[in-house]
Amino acid sequence: MSSQSAAPLLPQTLPLFPTPLRTPALPFVKWAGGKRRLLSDLLAHAPASFVRYHEPFVGGGALFFALASGRPPARGRWATLSDANMRLVRTYRAVRDDPGGLIARLRVMADTHDEDRFHEVRAIDPDALDDDVDVAAWFIYLNKTAFNGLYRVNRRGRFNVPIGRYTHPAICDEEVLLSASAALQGAEILHAGFEGVLERAAPGDFVYFDPPYVPVSETASFKEYTSDGFTIDDQARLRDVAAALKMRDVQVLLSNSDTQPVRELYRQGFDQARVWCGRAINSKATARGRVAELLIS
Repeated sequence: MSSQSAAPLLPQTLPLFPTPLRTPALPFVKWAGGKRRLLSDLLAHAPASFVRYHEPFVGGGALFFALASGRPPARGRWATLSDANMRLVRTYRAVRDDPGGLIARLRVMADTHDEDRFHEVRAIDPDALDDDVDVAAWFIYLNKTAFNGLYRVNRRGRFNVPIGRYTHPAICDEEVLLSASAALQGAEILHAGFEGVLERAAPGDFVYFDPPYVPVSETASFKEYTSDGFTIDDQARLRDVAAALKMRDVQVLLSNSDTQPVRELYRQGFDQARVWCGRAINSKATARGRVAELLIS
């Protein structure tokens, strides 16, 4: 977004750093593989207590926001959220650090939304934007207006999802953004690969891994999480990281598809529990039913 897109400053009655949480914090983006439908199972398998929380594939952050909503107002950073998607990381930082500025931009974008505006925003190169708030406005606007909420990029890293057919897309959900900002005051937000958690996690910490899933069929593969695919070799490296953490008395929880390759990867040294989850993001409505997943600890 150019400086011409910026809206006037918000009224002073709008808090920039709201605390404590006025409402339970929720994910502010829809994400492929998001865990809102699996939260009760995740919370049931999460440790009752931990020193620090780590989420190396933050995505929509459903488990983090659920944990944050059950805590007192943040006093210091108790969580480290990271992701390989730099645009997503910059969006999280903007929500945490400048929710007022972000809401101002999203208000303007909501008022001016139409198909021409969508294609104008989609054509922007977010990596050329200096301000995290501009990146976040780009990211959230497209997340709320693109088909089915998908984040997908081509090999050049360009967002290529068509416009969705929404009557009134929730482009600027101020309450969700303010509550998310309050929760994120307790989080360090890093652009990093999942192996970096080995340098940060200490005994007594809790690490939740939610990687791109092993596809249940060749046609179900979703590899556009970043411009690079997440291969079976990456899955094996992730297993090794989880095993190393467990050896250090770090509490670990992973989710993945209930497939034979995943069961074989975690056959030794891990517990596996099958759970059922509704799948929200799929190009076909008939493919959004309940599917089996594995929780691994």
